[in-house]
Amino acid sequence: MENNKKRRKGIIYSTNTDFEYEYENEKTENISKKNQNLEIYIKKYRAGKVAVIIKNFIGSNKELKDLAKLLKTKCGVGGSAKNGEIIIQGNIRNKVMDILNKEGYNYKKVGG
Repeated sequence: MENNKKRRKGIIYSTNTDFEYEYENEKTENISKKNQNLEIYIKKYRAGKVAVIIKNFIGSNKELKDLAKLLKTKCGVGGSAKNGEIIIQGNIRNKVMDILNKEGYNYKKVGG
């Protein structure tokens, strides 16, 4: 069964016959690549594995997943995109920064 329900914002039920529900929408702001302020972190995960984390992406979920796919493909590694973050497996922050630079994104290196 597909889950095509829209999430209502705030009110669950109203007795007002003229009341119209507000629905939560996905972020759809169109911000250019050079106006993005991405932060690139390195973090150790389970069993000492290292990953690159990209935060502060502004845009739709589809755009986030497209950027993650581009980075994973060009780096030849795995990763994921969820909760507004991109996780790229491996200690390859410099390579990720080079790719973001070539694509025209504005970013900054955070931590070590």
